[in-house]
Amino acid sequence: MIAFLGWGSLVWDPGALPINHQWHADGPYVRAEFLRKSNNGRLTLVLALAADPVRSLWTTFDGSGLSQACEALRTREGIPVKNLDRSIGSWSRGDPNPECILDIEPWAASRGIESVVWTSLPPKFNEQDGVGPSADEAVEYLSGLKGPTRVLAEQYIRQAPQQVDTTYRRKFEAALGWSYAPNYRNDG
Repeated sequence: MIAFLGWGSLVWDPGALPINHQWHADGPYVRAEFLRKSNNGRLTLVLALAADPVRSLWTTFDGSGLSQACEALRTREGIPVKNLDRSIGSWSRGDPNPECILDIEPWAASRGIESVVWTSLPPKFNEQDGVGPSADEAVEYLSGLKGPTRVLAEQYIRQAPQQVDTTYRRKFEAALGWSYAPNYRNDG
């Protein structure tokens, strides 16, 4: 069995990703934080060694083959083919433990999972790959957003799974009032 891990928009908006559509809340702990400014201005959750561990979610792939699962996630994420190897992570039984995913081997074994696939985009801020904002920089950035960009950023943070309770998320809630709201929409 192949599983996808999720901690951000993949959970509430899987698009055409071939999954069984039931997300389980007992995924392995991952080191994730709001450290990537996406092309549409949102601050999105990505894996980072310096982040505190949070519980991920998981679902099963409705297909066969690890390469097919990686390609399906690459397509859903809109990642160019040339960036597949560094933007989509995968693990199979017997592989070393990924740096930002804790104790994946015992977690997978207890669920009968042979392989796991996840999005592995790096932090990015101020047009610098591999560099994320500090918590204060993130709050300042989000506070300055206007119009549709602010709406998208707020929706992403509010809809991120509640169990993904990161340090930055708590700061966003305190500074901006953006608390968890799974069906949050602000179209105006």
